[in-house]
Amino acid sequence: MMKKPRVLSVSGVSGGGKTTTIKHLIHRLDRAKALYFDDYDFENCPDLCEWVEAGADYNAWVLSPFITDIQLLLKDQSLDYIILDYPFAYLNDGVRDFIDLAFYVDTPLDIAMARRILRNEQKHAMHELQSDLQNYLTRGRAAYLEMEKTVKVNSDVIIQGDLATDLIVDQIIEELRKYSV
Repeated sequence: MMKKPRVLSVSGVSGGGKTTTIKHLIHRLDRAKALYFDDYDFENCPDLCEWVEAGADYNAWVLSPFITDIQLLLKDQSLDYIILDYPFAYLNDGVRDFIDLAFYVDTPLDIAMARRILRNEQKHAMHELQSDLQNYLTRGRAAYLEMEKTVKVNSDVIIQGDLATDLIVDQIIEELRKYSV
């Protein structure tokens, strides 16, 4: 009988700590591999702000290359876990059936924004930072709120995102134990 790796999804707002959490989690779990949504270029996908303004149809995102990579990793019998750094939990029909357990890292929006500024704006001029913040206030914040309204409630486990990364990882591992029984 062929053993299938468990697929874990880690979602949350941009700057919420998903990628950092997954990188630490990979080191703590044996036989795990991660796929990072931001590493993909998806054809014909909507502009995020326009997508939210139009009603946030999660199936408008055609995630074929991401799905193909999940399918390939599912055939790898050396893996116990596939961890998806993926923003939509169960909300995209193309990915939903692959996920065994969806986590949402629930980070306060002020912390997420501060992290984004520190991460993205170090090499930009002040006027670019001001433009990014204005965009957040006029359009981008709606995308963050969309995540909290839909993705968070469609996740199996919600983890407090303002904790230290090691504590977040500890909680995920504890939840994995509960769901393994």
